[in-house]
Amino acid sequence: MQQDSTNHYGREHLRRREERRASAPPEKGAGPTRLMSRTRPSSPPPLTYVPVGERPLRRLPQLLVGLALYGFSLSVMVRASLGVNPWSVLYEGLENYTSLSFGTISAVVGVLVLLLWIPLKQKPTLGTVANILVLAYSSDLGLSLVPQHLGLPTRAGLLVGGVLLNGLSVAVYVGARFGPGPRDGLMTGASAVTGRSIRLVRTVIEIAVLAVGGLLGGSVGVGTVLYALAVGPVTQFFLPWFAYRSTPARPLPHGRMPRAGGRGCGRHTGAGRPTGSPLLEPQVGAACRAGHGGCEDCRHE
Repeated sequence: MQQDSTNHYGREHLRRREERRASAPPEKGAGPTRLMSRTRPSSPPPLTYVPVGERPLRRLPQLLVGLALYGFSLSVMVRASLGVNPWSVLYEGLENYTSLSFGTISAVVGVLVLLLWIPLKQKPTLGTVANILVLAYSSDLGLSLVPQHLGLPTRAGLLVGGVLLNGLSVAVYVGARFGPGPRDGLMTGASAVTGRSIRLVRTVIEIAVLAVGGLLGGSVGVGTVLYALAVGPVTQFFLPWFAYRSTPARPLPHGRMPRAGGRGCGRHTGAGRPTGSPLLEPQVGAACRAGHGGCEDCRHE
């Protein structure tokens, strides 16, 4: 048991040291590899949900800006009139049969999709609600600002710019880590329930949505294909810059071991300073005796 404990604390110490090295600023004159790591982070952290209370002043503006840009990018692609993404095809198709605006339809569809979360046992978050509301307002605002009936070169530029902006906006709002929107939650929930891959589930859902929207008269074209091919790589490119990294635990000084319940290490368990657990006392004591420098409480060398 003592040997296992020693190995555990040794591995933990090495992991923390590697994290500190990865987050340290690059040295001067370190060459192209250092320069690249300075200009673009190597990889994003896990994009799991982070509670609202963790640095909200840092994350909430990022969420709202990202969603606003996403809604605006949808309106830009609509005005390009060269094809839009599958869900926008559905919104355009429904516009032909209702008096509701594009943004309002997106909000209504978002609420209906949320109802499908119930059998999937998904729970909405702040990001889910913001996704519905901000997208509706920002897309309608964009449609009121971008003129219609433009020339082909201008529309082609709008299409390319809209796809790039859409990929960037996804990286921004997903990187804030406030939880999935209605459509993303449907995808992840269905994947968890069926056991199928997210890629397969997303493909099936978007093909079905595209087919229904196309039958209703939504705009399907080269922009639809470009969006399907380009938005993923664009999002992946920008994501490392915008993905929020949770505050890491404060690293201990080099050579120090963590306190066991704030009571010191095993070397002092016989001196009236127990660890609070008969299982932890021999383990922490073994780690200190293995030459790791002692715990932070007793600080013996």
